Amino acid sequence: MTLPPILAALKKHKAGVTLITLQIALTLAIVCNAVFIIGQRIDKVNRPTGMNEQNLFLIQQMYVNAPSGDDPDSIAKRDAMIRTDLAALRGLPGVEAAAPVSSLPLLESSNNGGVGLKPNQQDSTATTTFYSTDDQLLKTLGLHLISGRNFTPNEITRDPGGNYEPPMAIITTALAEKLFPSGDALGKTIYFNGTATPTTIIGIVARLQTPNTEAGNSRAWNSVLLPVRPDDSYTRTAVRAKPGQLDAAMREARTALIAVNPQRVISNGFKGFVGIYPFSDVRARAYRADVGMAILMGVICVILLAITGAGIVGLTSFWVGQRRKQIGIRRALGATRRDIVRYFQIENLFIAGVGVVLGAILAIALNLWLMQQFQMDRMSIAYVLVGVVVLLLLGQGAVFAPAVRASHVSPVEATRSV
Repeated sequence: MTLPPILAALKKHKAGVTLITLQIALTLAIVCNAVFIIGQRIDKVNRPTGMNEQNLFLIQQMYVNAPSGDDPDSIAKRDAMIRTDLAALRGLPGVEAAAPVSSLPLLESSNNGGVGLKPNQQDSTATTTFYSTDDQLLKTLGLHLISGRNFTPNEITRDPGGNYEPPMAIITTALAEKLFPSGDALGKTIYFNGTATPTTIIGIVARLQTPNTEAGNSRAWNSVLLPVRPDDSYTRTAVRAKPGQLDAAMREARTALIAVNPQRVISNGFKGFVGIYPFSDVRARAYRADVGMAILMGVICVILLAITGAGIVGLTSFWVGQRRKQIGIRRALGATRRDIVRYFQIENLFIAGVGVVLGAILAIALNLWLMQQFQMDRMSIAYVLVGVVVLLLLGQGAVFAPAVRASHVSPVEATRSV
């Protein structure tokens, strides 16, 4: 079967051919970029925090009667209240470890700053998130210390209520590689926020994600642990329950804290900024918008593909009805049913081929626009190639049923005057 007869037939249906070609092109452009966005969202949702999230829960609470001043006496009283709570939690039978934290990954609450390699360095070498905590955090979060050592209890100090640059810190592998590409970060001196106060790296953990879920992969794991016990009327405590005792430990934790000091704001669930809840709730809440976006994009892709497929079916069915006489003549001249089916398949392949070429150009152009407007990553050409194959297969599948119906047209019936 040659192409000229197909082109001659398509010239008689220019409007329909143009519309279905543009529909295929737009579908390819939108679907490719939508699938790319879905892939990015899935990667983001599955991005590891570096913690062992099993049996981990968070307590966020506020003291009602805590001193609010920044004077040494008020700070000491608040610190004593926090240490009393920690002792009560660590003494529970269902608790394996507990640590005070200024924040946690995915909480969207962070203390960020710069890290430099020289005193008073104004342009930071890297941006990082500071986690204030004590010597129990590694055990509580299940962090993997790959080199160096943990803080010791006597190295933990309380927050003095001002800018504090500790003499030591534990950093993540990602930050260590950023600061010291040669791989010799352990024992080196760094400087925070453009100051001249030196801080020695005493340990390196494999990974700890920052609280900001929007941070790109280049800085998502730039974290620093400081041996500074947070000091505030509003506290956060990470608690690791013993295996299989998460729910029981959460109930016991509330009871124990109320017994120590009932004058606090706390609840059994996530209510505003206070509550006791598993870290799985933190993860679900942090990525709720991303999951919703992925689902929405998936629905849009399905709808577009369904509309395109239905358009091909409808247009081909319409053409079959208009060409009954032409089909009958071909049958009378010896064309088999297979020839008729092949004719419509080749015709659709030609239309879809033009459509996917235009669509591929549109897909790349749309991605470039999204990169400029929304700082998206460049889409891999593989998405476009897969999209081209899917649209071509969709076209062949959509045209098959109408083509088979056309092949069953009787030569006698089709050659009657209409």
